[in-house]
Amino acid sequence: MKRVYNFSAGPSMLPQSVLEKAAAEMLDYEGSGQSVMEMSHRSKIYGTIIEGAEALLREVMNIPDNYKVLFLQGGASTQFAAIPMNLGTKSGKADYVLTGQWATKAQKEAARYIQANVVASSKDKTFSYIPKLDPSTFTKDADYFYICMNNTIYGTVYHELPDTGDVPLVADISSCILSEPIDVSKFGILYAGAQKNMAPAGVTIVIIREDLIGHAMDITPTMLNFQTHADNGSMFNTPPCYTIYIAKLVLEWIKNDIGGLEKMKEINEKKASILYNFLDNSKLFKGTVVPEDRSLMNVPFITGNEELDAKFVKEATENDFVNLKGHRSVGGMRASIYNAMPVEGVEKLVKFMGEFEARNS
Repeated sequence: MKRVYNFSAGPSMLPQSVLEKAAAEMLDYEGSGQSVMEMSHRSKIYGTIIEGAEALLREVMNIPDNYKVLFLQGGASTQFAAIPMNLGTKSGKADYVLTGQWATKAQKEAARYIQANVVASSKDKTFSYIPKLDPSTFTKDADYFYICMNNTIYGTVYHELPDTGDVPLVADISSCILSEPIDVSKFGILYAGAQKNMAPAGVTIVIIREDLIGHAMDITPTMLNFQTHADNGSMFNTPPCYTIYIAKLVLEWIKNDIGGLEKMKEINEKKASILYNFLDNSKLFKGTVVPEDRSLMNVPFITGNEELDAKFVKEATENDFVNLKGHRSVGGMRASIYNAMPVEGVEKLVKFMGEFEARNS
């Protein structure tokens, strides 16, 4: 059986043990005589899966009791509209920090419904840094303050959260969820598409403080109203059943095999350190992000020569290091080293990069 080292930004690789368990249970889940793919979402046996997934997520992320966990559809991008529709109903204003394509899209979508103020942006340098924030520029009566925590395309991450006072902080954590501990109590809403670090594409996790539910605009579609899903335990309609099942397996892996998010962070820091140390000492390759804002999950890099970049990606693919081509908006290369990427995968990539450098310098 061939398995490549998959550095895709998403959908990304999953832990091999999770895939093996899912394969073993494909035809018969725990003696039920059926696949999870075939189950009624209203059945008792599926209830144990979705309830178990929520309980594990709460445990692993240490989610406070006054937060709801919702399993939704529509991808993280659907939340670009859902958030202003549910939260932007007092002053009708919110603040956005633009640190990449996804925050920019979120602000543009929100501006259709509310006054979405841009308080800072790093677009001037191709989103290669996290802008310093001046609290005096924040909208005092904003309904919420929005950030994209980790920027998949550009490889930056917030190491320090904005101090928003009583204004709820909302964060897209699609590409860093479960990569390290996070203090949920500092946020009004955390949300993430699952396909980067916890499951296949299909489910979006929304973690929302209970007092923020129940204030949606009258025009809010039923399916975008957080109240709808909070009141129905994410079962208003058929949820993405199989994806939630895989998320449960991934959470079991983090808890039982890895040992929790503190340990997960240690492993992710080791992987990132191996790659960044190589880039910092390479004569051919260089990282594109300022060191103080580097992501643990997404590492963009270039040679400075487009033809050489293309040659590297081609030869890497031939050697089973796949999906290293950078996003079309920035070019170069990008190694996404999510939780499921083993340390040896990064070590072997760096070895290959060293050999490529020797041949092409």
